[in-house]
Amino acid sequence: MEKHMISINNVQPLSSESLFELLKTEFPAYINEQLRSNLAIDFAHVSGIVNISFPEIIDGNAYTITVSENTLELTDHTTEGTYNTELLEQHLVEFLTLKAG
Repeated sequence: MEKHMISINNVQPLSSESLFELLKTEFPAYINEQLRSNLAIDFAHVSGIVNISFPEIIDGNAYTITVSENTLELTDHTTEGTYNTELLEQHLVEFLTLKAG
């Protein structure tokens, strides 16, 4: 299956460390409010990369964000038919656009 990538302008610009902290502290409340849910979300940060996983609903790493000075590259690792990944991705992109823009 073809993995797709979304590029978001990193206007702020956010470093991978600051993005990781923003995701850990603000994204769970944001996505759970949007979805009216209580999803568990795990984050991992290595160098210029942040991984996001939803262990209760998706096996393995769901999304990777590669942080550069000018862009945030979001790579989707989910498979079709897994939970509602389109909605997860939509809200993740909205959150990143809000924070990086």
